[in-house]
Formats: sequence, C-alpha cells, structure tokens
Amino acid sequence: MEVKIGVQHAPREIVLESGQTAEEVESAVSEALSGKAQLLSLVDDHGRKVLVPAERLAYVEIGEPTARKVGFSAL
Repeated sequence: MEVKIGVQHAPREIVLESGQTAEEVESAVSEALSGKAQLLSLVDDHGRKVLVPAERLAYVEIGEPTARKVGFSAL
C-alpha cells in the first residue's frame, strides 16, 4: 500500500510502498503521536526503514491496498 508522510519544514513529502497493513501503519502513527515512540518507523517493500521524528509529523496519508498486476496486456 502507498503511504505518504508530510514532514514539517520539508518541501516534499515522503512516499513509500509498504507491505504493512493499514492497521499496522495506523498503530505506528498513533504510538508516535501519543508520545509512546519518539520516531515513526515504517518499512517499505524493499526492506528499507523510514524513520521520522514524531514531533515533525505534519500528516500521514494511508492509501488503499492494491493488488499487483501480473501478466501481459495491450494498452
């Protein structure tokens, strides 16, 4: 699923494709915003970890899960 993270004082948002569920991402964001965690930590599809300081979060947009398309077709 696609996750967009807005960071305060940053000109661009962070966009990543994550294999985590929407509930897992929402839980991580809630923990960061409530003060239980000082960093928002998410893992993308390539295994890279994205860390954002909780006090710098502007917004987090959680996209719909998408199924990967496999095969050939004429466009």
